[in-house]
Amino acid sequence: LGGYVREFESRVRQDMDEIYTRLDDVQTKRQLLAGRLNMLFRDRRAHTYTRLLMEAEARMSREAWTRATYASDLFYGEVISLHTTVLGQISEIRELQAANRRRTTVILELLRLEHRRSMKTSESRTTLQGQITTLQGQGQQGLARDSTHPEPLEEAGGSV
Repeated sequence: LGGYVREFESRVRQDMDEIYTRLDDVQTKRQLLAGRLNMLFRDRRAHTYTRLLMEAEARMSREAWTRATYASDLFYGEVISLHTTVLGQISEIRELQAANRRRTTVILELLRLEHRRSMKTSESRTTLQGQITTLQGQGQQGLARDSTHPEPLEEAGGSV
């Protein structure tokens, strides 16, 4: 009986060790699961916060895109307006340049005419001065002759 009791005792101890080992394993698994569950709850909060951040970022990005598109459209309209203004001014500049060329042509023609008139006036003046000099010379000769030979005034006026 003694051997039987020892074997029974040995088996009971082994079974107890095995039960404790299994209990420890179950406890360890339970602790692991509890740890994972706690981590998931913490992660859930972090994921919620991350989701909120991402949604805010997406909303701000859409708003920025809308503003940029609006600004781009606004600037495009302004550029088109300025382009139209510049084209109008270029056309006006060309018209002014053409008018300036016409005026320059008229002014040059008037200057040529004035030069010709001035030359004719100068020639006429020279001719008149020559005639005056001739007449003065004739007048002095006539006076010298008149003082030596008196003639009637009518003849003197007719010969002049």
